[in-house]
Amino acid sequence: MSTTAPPQGALARLRGRRLVGAPSRAQTVAYGASAFPANLLLQTFSAFVVYFYVDRLGVPAGWVAGAMVAHGVLNALLNPLVGAASDRRRTRWGRRVPWIGLGTVPLVVAFALVWMPPPLAPAGLVVWFLVVVAVYDVAYVAVVLNVSALFPEIFRTTAERARGNSPRQLFALVGMILGTAGAPLLYDSVGWAAMGLVLAAVSLGFLCWSLAGMVERDADDAVRAREAAVGLRDQLRYTFANRAFVTYVLGSLLLQSTTAVLLAGVPFYVDYTLGGDEADATLLLAPIFVAAIPSILGWSWVVRRVGPRSAMLAVVAVYGLATCLYLIPTTVLGAAAAGLAVGVGVAGLMQVLEVTLGQVIDDDERRTGLRREGMYFGANGFVVRGSVVVQAVVLAGVLAASGYVEGADAQVPAVATGIRLLLGGVPVLLAALAFVCFWLYPLRDRA
Repeated sequence: MSTTAPPQGALARLRGRRLVGAPSRAQTVAYGASAFPANLLLQTFSAFVVYFYVDRLGVPAGWVAGAMVAHGVLNALLNPLVGAASDRRRTRWGRRVPWIGLGTVPLVVAFALVWMPPPLAPAGLVVWFLVVVAVYDVAYVAVVLNVSALFPEIFRTTAERARGNSPRQLFALVGMILGTAGAPLLYDSVGWAAMGLVLAAVSLGFLCWSLAGMVERDADDAVRAREAAVGLRDQLRYTFANRAFVTYVLGSLLLQSTTAVLLAGVPFYVDYTLGGDEADATLLLAPIFVAAIPSILGWSWVVRRVGPRSAMLAVVAVYGLATCLYLIPTTVLGAAAAGLAVGVGVAGLMQVLEVTLGQVIDDDERRTGLRREGMYFGANGFVVRGSVVVQAVVLAGVLAASGYVEGADAQVPAVATGIRLLLGGVPVLLAALAFVCFWLYPLRDRA
């Protein structure tokens, strides 16, 4: 009788993949490629969807604002729900890969449909927006949260994570740049519907490639049973009782709020403080991305050398001090030069934040015996959505305090000063609070 095992089909081999040891370079790059479509879709949607529905389709701005609030609330709530569900259920394909595989096609299809509404009255367009964006939100969280949850599982040490995060964040920066600058070139030349289709097709291709790097590790049956037994309420309680996570997530919220305030304030800064044209906002944002690309590799070396906590303290100090430079310039070129220093800090945030969260997850496993990456990334996503609220409150408060009048042909001189403080003063205060949070962060181990 022959004992030769029957040959496995391609699908069975794909299902049976498990990672042992460190990932290969090809797996690392493939995994990192997932950050390109994630940021391409996010940046394009965030930057242009309101303009498209209000200016191009004629939907009242208040209606679109309400729809965007609903989008933000749904997205925030989905993060911990999907994270907890992902942690609790293992299949023959693993915990994370099924979510990514099942969510990819609905994600790109829903994104394309956002830009392809049927000819409806404004009320009908709002309904279309709400339905399609709800599908987009569910699929985006399912895919991107589970991709992120794989990061500390694939890369198990600080050194591996620092190296593995470099290609991922480089892909992310390219996605941000193309989502911000490439989308207008597309919709101006081929129209909004074609833009949506092109970006969806490109994103689908990159997500399919990235599946080659989505390789999970084995877990024994006892661990699987314990993970499945932890309900959502206990997941939330354990997570927010973790001092390391609480200090981390508060610091992360403050840093995300700093970035949100900067991005929202740039158009006002160009117009009322520097006296430039609207198009000059690109000249302020481009140097940030240009400086961030090589700086990611530098921060990777720093985190490997000194560990997550010390690297994070250095990042926050550099980022906060760099934003102070916006207090000085009187010209667009001067502000663009300041943006180079800010880009170094932004690269540090991109490189170190997820490495630090991976350390929190490792510490949780040492104490509980469970891997709960999904819940930690979900809880983090839920909290940092608050940066949108911080941005809105700070921006509105500074404009009101400085005497800004909406739609006025000219503003009082105090507006220029207030907006200068918005970009060069408020961020450093938020960064100082974040520094305190990470100073209190209790995990000092480099591993």
